[in-house]
Amino acid sequence: MAILNRIDNRPLSSKLSLAWANWQTGLVLFFLIAPLLAIIPLSFNSSAYFSYPMTGFSLRWYEKALFSPAWQQALINSVGIGVVSTLIATVMGTLAALGLSRPNFPFRSLIMPLLISPMIIPVVVVAVGFYLVFAPLGLNDTYTGVVLSHAALGTPFVVITVNASLLSFDHNLVRAATSLGATPWTAFRRVTLPLISPAVTAGAIFAFATSFDEVIVILFIGGPDQNTIPREMWSGMRDSIDPTILAVASMLTVFAIALFGAIHWLRGRTAGHGNSIT
Repeated sequence: MAILNRIDNRPLSSKLSLAWANWQTGLVLFFLIAPLLAIIPLSFNSSAYFSYPMTGFSLRWYEKALFSPAWQQALINSVGIGVVSTLIATVMGTLAALGLSRPNFPFRSLIMPLLISPMIIPVVVVAVGFYLVFAPLGLNDTYTGVVLSHAALGTPFVVITVNASLLSFDHNLVRAATSLGATPWTAFRRVTLPLISPAVTAGAIFAFATSFDEVIVILFIGGPDQNTIPREMWSGMRDSIDPTILAVASMLTVFAIALFGAIHWLRGRTAGHGNSIT
């Protein structure tokens, strides 16, 4: 009640400023989610066209997305490629972040931009580079080529999240473990990894989302057997206007919200670890 009284006793100008800030936030949120507000209702439309008003309510597009052999194979490919590439990106990104966190690491300011360059350079340029490198090695149109390219795209996210966590990491804990007889691997497994595990997991989630959502590289590197959900959606938009794409997009939206919730939870755990270290 005391807090409410303080809010009610604020000057009128402060209340107007707060109301205007709320309106601004609401307008920005509406601008960002407006495409979703248009897509999700149409996924339940009984008509085979992207049009309003809706002619009726139907779940047939979700049924087609869930039970179509083409979409099922695309889902299997997306999950399989995403999981393997995420494991590779997590290991490589964590090791790179651990090395870069050392204060005496040489050329750190030069190596860090190179590691995160796949995030900065346009994806189409990266895809062409992968194609030119993988072609002589026979990795185009193979699962290995797709996995390696997706791992390279996801590694920068792991590097950034783990490196941010290591900025507040107390390296004296590792020195104490080493002085007590722990090997470097034991110190990492028993001291460092438990403290940075929320950041590692968050980076892995970002890496998986990057692989699961990627379409440009798969068009250059992947063959017919490596068809993923984004590529299947691309083919559906190019060859025929199939409302199944809207159902898949709606399900991917729910999946993205779940990932965001997981990342938000991990950030809370990371903050908790930081307070415990302090």
